Amino acid sequence: MRLTLKVWRQKDANSAGKFVTYDAPGISPDMSFLEMLDIVNQRLIEKGEDPIAFDHDCREGICGMCGIVVNGNPHGPRRGTTSCQLHMRTFKDGDHITLEPWRVTPFPVLKDLIVDRSSFDRIIAAGGYISVATGSAPDGNAILVPKDCSERSMDAAACIGCGACAAACPNASAMLFVAAKVSHLALLPQGQPERYDRVLSMVAQRDAEGFGTCTNHGECSRACPKEIRQEFIAQLNRDFLWGSVFSRPKLAGSGSG
Repeated sequence: MRLTLKVWRQKDANSAGKFVTYDAPGISPDMSFLEMLDIVNQRLIEKGEDPIAFDHDCREGICGMCGIVVNGNPHGPRRGTTSCQLHMRTFKDGDHITLEPWRVTPFPVLKDLIVDRSSFDRIIAAGGYISVATGSAPDGNAILVPKDCSERSMDAAACIGCGACAAACPNASAMLFVAAKVSHLALLPQGQPERYDRVLSMVAQRDAEGFGTCTNHGECSRACPKEIRQEFIAQLNRDFLWGSVFSRPKLAGSGSG
């Protein structure tokens, strides 16, 4: 296959970026998308040029690092597929492919196709955990979990935090990410003590990071490589409303006296 790549190149966070066109001949349809970029980068290095910077780690669709917008689609044209799992057989000989980083204000571009997604880490740190005493692990069967709850929790926990939901949303909303991280704990007995404090803290941190609001476009679920369902956003909204009413701190001087 012979392809033409139009790639966003940006030296660093403080530099202006631009699209640069590269010719990519001799690409096998059996290559993964990232392997194709490896070949292109090897040729650039051999010519003494700066290789294209892009995030990657496991290359197995698990870590969520490989965030690339391919022809306007986060992770590429195939649904339920990360960039690293996308194969070149998806494209045709002679295709023109445009590569961009996530276009989300809370994900500033660091270099080329690499963005800073530490805003997601701060949202998790705000409440995406369960506080337990340290010590030996309890018996796995000590706390019974209904099967339907465990399955729904696992569905939500499938989120890999790649940021495709925010990149696809016209509002740059991270609602699906937050909803998945809130819901997979809220559905388990172990997550109940901090359930409403968790959702209030994580939503507050999401807003502080500058993500937009959810207006139910549905692009987040369509772009999600793990196909996280929008029903978890409804779960988050219910918990947020309940927590806002019943977990609100009392005003000074208020009381029945």
